[in-house]
Amino acid sequence: MLTPTGLYATVAFLGVVRDRAVTLCSEPMAEAEASWEGFAGECHGGLTRPSCSRVLRQYPVRGTEIRNTRQVSILSEEELAGVAADLGIPRLMPEWLGANMVIRGIPDFTTVPPASRLVFEGGATIAIDIESGPCRFPAEVIEQHHPGHGMAFARVARGRRGVTGLIERPGTIRAGERARLHVPPQRLYAHL
Repeated sequence: MLTPTGLYATVAFLGVVRDRAVTLCSEPMAEAEASWEGFAGECHGGLTRPSCSRVLRQYPVRGTEIRNTRQVSILSEEELAGVAADLGIPRLMPEWLGANMVIRGIPDFTTVPPASRLVFEGGATIAIDIESGPCRFPAEVIEQHHPGHGMAFARVARGRRGVTGLIERPGTIRAGERARLHVPPQRLYAHL
């Protein structure tokens, strides 16, 4: 059902957030070991996770154990550049957003359909779950580096905040590696 496209991404950044209680910022790395649970060392990893504010409509009791479809966060280098320009800052560092991966080469990356796949040259595959919503936590980090600019982040980044996903096939993902975008059939649900 998934169709390989002619669109390829190149990995521009890899990182992990080791302890969210300490910092939102991710640590850059040259390669990531991607297992069934996500990137090794990533605090958002695991097969399951406690529900949070993002899924309150589905699980009104915070902390309900659910499948972890947010093992990795993936952003677009092109979209980050656009957000930085709109914020009036020279560059938006992926670390400030807690990014696990930044890719370049896929236009309007945040709008790729849910259930798309990034199939990496080395064999690892990431299944895309859903668009990542902007939040106030990166705004606070941006504000530390560029006072007066960070608090607009959530508004400015809407629709350009990247996606979350989970590891469908384990493997090592390296900076500079390419991945091909595979997409599911696309049609609108007529009953909305």
